[in-house]
Amino acid sequence: MKIIRYGSASLDKYLNTRTQNRPDRLVQKVGRIVEDVRQNGDTALIKYTRKFDRVRLTPRDLQVSEDEINACYQNIKPEFFTALKVAVENVRTYYKSKIVKSLKVRGQDGVRLSEHIRPMNTVGVYVPSGTVPLVSTVYMTVVPAQAAGVKNIYIVTPPGPNKAVDPHILAVANLLKVSGVYKAGGAQAVAAMAFGTKTIPRADKIIGPGNQYVAEAKRQVFGYCDIDMIAGPTELVVIANEHSDPQYVAADMMAQSEHHGGSSILITTSKRLAKQIAKLKIRGFIARVKNLEQGIELSNRIAPEHLEIMVKRPERLLRFVENAGAVFLGPYSPTAIGDYVAGPSHVLPTNGTARFFSGLGVQDFLKNTHVISYSRKALEKVRQPAEYIANLEGLKKHYESIKIRFETVA
Repeated sequence: MKIIRYGSASLDKYLNTRTQNRPDRLVQKVGRIVEDVRQNGDTALIKYTRKFDRVRLTPRDLQVSEDEINACYQNIKPEFFTALKVAVENVRTYYKSKIVKSLKVRGQDGVRLSEHIRPMNTVGVYVPSGTVPLVSTVYMTVVPAQAAGVKNIYIVTPPGPNKAVDPHILAVANLLKVSGVYKAGGAQAVAAMAFGTKTIPRADKIIGPGNQYVAEAKRQVFGYCDIDMIAGPTELVVIANEHSDPQYVAADMMAQSEHHGGSSILITTSKRLAKQIAKLKIRGFIARVKNLEQGIELSNRIAPEHLEIMVKRPERLLRFVENAGAVFLGPYSPTAIGDYVAGPSHVLPTNGTARFFSGLGVQDFLKNTHVISYSRKALEKVRQPAEYIANLEGLKKHYESIKIRFETVA
């Protein structure tokens, strides 16, 4: 790993060029797939599954059957369900505490204002299943949506060579009582959720991580439905000093390297620690800073998905953290614990988007409707400013819609 000093030209170049890279060829290719699925539905979905996943499906194969779900339990060890129970319970407990309630405001002279909060009707979850199934993605996405009150939650995930979905993914989906599981992957799966097909329901929102094709497809369908975020490769920033355990720092950065395209950045005041970690052969770099305040400043500029503060009394630095998807404090809070069992969802903003995105939460599945009720007396009190602004904007009919209420007998 390369060691870079804070304030150097190479560090500034990295920060200034860190953007969502979308090659024209990728945009065009995904665009053709999305439009094909929009026009041709299941037929296009089956075509691309055969082309990209090398799996031949029929329309009847697209939805996982009850027989497939029942069979999935045969090859799963009991220890899996023991671990799953702990993880799911922690996620449920965390999101139960974040339930948002509707509000009401009563003003003078008969003014009644309120905000009605309702859950979305249908949410589609994309669950990657490449070399290994991302089982944790199922409960890290489904549970927050359930806590918000979403009734229809279904999963779309790529099928394996034998037309089957990984049994662990099916088991979690079944235990969480999702509405359905469908066999599709890549950009074509995102398009199917966005527009709906004969088999796959149209989603109000699409959530879940994926590769660059999935991310680009989500970007292109945004507006036809909502999405959680456009996620890039996963990332970790570790702030450490001479008091930090080098083995813990190294282990967490090496863990991050297990993700395809994942990168790690060590920000440290310690020359010795920097030299030790520099021997690691992982994607990322080491930034040397003069003090921890400078380290926090740099971290805020990076706005990482995961931030570990591995120093004595990390809480003192937490109040200065402005941009981060999730923060892990102290030597016994590795990022991996947030990936699996801590409670908060591991679906987090990446690639600097923590400046304006948040981690997946209950609020992501709620819709707010403003409700306004005025009496005649209340309307009369605001008539003059409302009419003035309407006239100023040249909207005569707006003005008249207020005026007429005082020209007729109530």
